[in-house]
Amino acid sequence: MIKQIEYFTLNNNQNIPTIGIGPGIPNYNKKWFDFKIDIINKYYRALYSRLISNPKFINSVAFALKRGYRLIDNSAAYGNEKLIGKAIKKSGIKREDLFITTRVSNKQQFRGNIREEFMKSLDDLGVSYVDLYMFHWPVTNCYLKTWSQMVELYNEGLVKTLGVANCHQHHLEEILKNSEIIPAINQIEVHPLFTQKPLIAYCISKGIIVEAYTPIARNDDRLVRSKVLQKIGKNYNKTVQQIVLRWHIQNGLIPVPRSHNKKRQIENISIFDFKLTPVEMKKIDSSNLNSRLRYDPDNCDFTIL
Repeated sequence: MIKQIEYFTLNNNQNIPTIGIGPGIPNYNKKWFDFKIDIINKYYRALYSRLISNPKFINSVAFALKRGYRLIDNSAAYGNEKLIGKAIKKSGIKREDLFITTRVSNKQQFRGNIREEFMKSLDDLGVSYVDLYMFHWPVTNCYLKTWSQMVELYNEGLVKTLGVANCHQHHLEEILKNSEIIPAINQIEVHPLFTQKPLIAYCISKGIIVEAYTPIARNDDRLVRSKVLQKIGKNYNKTVQQIVLRWHIQNGLIPVPRSHNKKRQIENISIFDFKLTPVEMKKIDSSNLNSRLRYDPDNCDFTIL
């Protein structure tokens, strides 16, 4: 059964699905890599994914699209765009029905030739434009120059919408100070353990919609075993993960969960047949511990991200 999704309207009047799928990096052969994926340098992850034909990855993305996902969230840093292009073709979904996102890698931000990487992304994805183009991280002393090159691509019609990722308020303020184009999206880490209310409020005040990565907190035990969330889930016969994804959407956020499990993909998108009450929303908000699970853009090494 194909799931029906809803849409938000961005500040440039483009419509974007209220939930996306982040294909991420293809699964690795554990005989080659028998340690946590986060430890592997992204350069080698990208190189490896380019060298393999990964049918499981392609089939997973194609399956998700056939079941109703329309927003693909990706980055050039993952090195998987040829595989995604094959998955799109296999799904049979028309290009105009998809909302395709890719991001500038940090490596290319340091090099400074954004157009070169972007054109390769188009070629690998097999498309003539992307719906949303972002930079992956606000790389110090680079992101403003990166943004100006992104604006050029936008003005040429190669990009329908511009956005950013991992930006604090001060990063956004610098962009707004130096550009007439306001980002339509800021993708940041958000989940009930890390609600980021002040930053989200600032984004809303500027007409910027927030996308949430790590939206279910990587299934952190503090979230999955929450008595509050479990009780709310029983009210609707939904999983904790489904309750959290619904919480995102009702907060005006776009969650982009990552899963290659077909059952979980279907569960993640089966969240449009119920609505949380204001009381339930506040209870979930109260789960906040200001617990960041990923990297802080003001305190990280951009060369390995």
